[in-house]
Amino acid sequence: MNYRTEIKNYICGELAPDIAADTLPEDCDLLMTGVIDSLSLVRLVAWLEEEFEIPTGDIEIAPEDFSSIERIEQFIHEHAPLTA
Repeated sequence: MNYRTEIKNYICGELAPDIAADTLPEDCDLLMTGVIDSLSLVRLVAWLEEEFEIPTGDIEIAPEDFSSIERIEQFIHEHAPLTA
């Protein structure tokens, strides 16, 4: 399943409202370009935990896992229950 649109909509709607979702490249380094900062990263992880039922307390999390839309989608596929 492709979650990229949902991820982009959340990032652009909640974390970076000045960026239009259709202009955010899926391979853009969100951290290096300042699209999201450390506080936004915490909010993103909390959203992933709630939206996709990912038990983040049991997972080793690295900032690189959230560096792009592509990497976030990969994180979801690796850690979300099959029913999410």
